[in-house]
Amino acid sequence: MSSDDRWRGSVVLVLASSTGGIGQHVASLARGLADGGCRVLVCGPAATDAHFGFSASGVDFAPVEIPADPGPQDSGAIRQLRKAIAGREPEVIHAHGLRAGFVVSLARTGLPVVVTWHNAVLARGLKGQAGALLERIVARNATLTLGASEDLVQRAVVLGAKNARLGPVASPRLAAPKRSRAAVRAEFRLRPDTPLILSVGRLHPQKRYDLLVDGAARWRELTPAPVVAVAGSGPSYMPLAQRASQLHAPFHLLGHRGDVPDLLAGADLAVVTSDWEARQLFTQEALHAGVPLIVTAVGGLPGLVGDAAVQIPPGDLDALDEAVRRMLADPGMRADYAARGPRQAATWPTEPDVVAGVRAAYAEVTAVRR
Repeated sequence: MSSDDRWRGSVVLVLASSTGGIGQHVASLARGLADGGCRVLVCGPAATDAHFGFSASGVDFAPVEIPADPGPQDSGAIRQLRKAIAGREPEVIHAHGLRAGFVVSLARTGLPVVVTWHNAVLARGLKGQAGALLERIVARNATLTLGASEDLVQRAVVLGAKNARLGPVASPRLAAPKRSRAAVRAEFRLRPDTPLILSVGRLHPQKRYDLLVDGAARWRELTPAPVVAVAGSGPSYMPLAQRASQLHAPFHLLGHRGDVPDLLAGADLAVVTSDWEARQLFTQEALHAGVPLIVTAVGGLPGLVGDAAVQIPPGDLDALDEAVRRMLADPGMRADYAARGPRQAATWPTEPDVVAGVRAAYAEVTAVRR
């Protein structure tokens, strides 16, 4: 371990509203940094503390209400952030996501600013223009930009980032399932030979679960017809439910679930249909669990999965249909991809690897300041 990896200064981690990957990443960093002797303060909406347990894990937490979308309320978040760090003498501030990076940029704390980009701006029209402006402000104000995928790094450089590079996000460990495969499948009243196709994620248009609904309707002609289940909550719930009802598709919306390892144990195939992802959590969980996986070739997914998953173009129902049919018809192919998953997962950076890299980044930006 280099001397940079042993940086033990004071850092402020900032995040906006989150219920998924960003919050999990910040929680992992906070624990790892604190265990390594760093002084850590996490600033974010109170709901993130309740969801990810920052305070419960012994890390200092201060509520800073950064909502999902920019607006006049950001002035309140800026005041809360300045108040939270007053008197603590932090050496670096690390924002996670564009919204947190934007608030940190406007707060002008005088500290070196590290920003990790976790997501791309996919909106169009006026909202897309606003998002592009936000990206530019964040890119130009950061001392160091870390991208969760290479395309995010390239985007930040184009927009004027002074120093940008890949900042890997650790793959969290997948817990062991608590129920047997038979017990999980009994929940859905599946016969032993009925395939279960699973996806997990926020119900948002970016995830393109409408393709899975349409696919499920097509796959009714197969014998036996597979059942598709999606675990997650979000704004697309009602449109998806209505679409599934209209098409009479064997498609189940499970809501938020805390038993993803169990669901994977009961699944025959995992599918990710998103228009864009960096290092999507469910993709990692499926490969860890050895469940054959089909993903869209977008963002950071190709580099994440390598040859351990079948890759298809985004938004292509016919390609999804063909890939699923091939997988379901070929037990040997499924067994091959089931074996590839854990091998690929073993190549990903661990939580200690990522924490060491972040500490080295903090040493770099604080040394420049000195």
